[in-house]
Amino acid sequence: MAWTQTDLDSLRAAAASGIRKVSFADGRSTEYQNADMILAAIKVVEADLAGVANGRQSRRRATILRVGCRR
Repeated sequence: MAWTQTDLDSLRAAAASGIRKVSFADGRSTEYQNADMILAAIKVVEADLAGVANGRQSRRRATILRVGCRR
């Protein structure tokens, strides 16, 4: 998902007001456990937006674990 300035503004408004549930521009909403989680999300979005502004795209990595039985 690409972050927008509107998403960042929503996160900042939630952090300032103490609200834990944030709705984003694409219709998703997330309820954060505490203010530290919102601040961490703000840092992620700021870094992503800064990378886009500088012509870099952020890389996202996912770890996929396969659980199964070996014979």
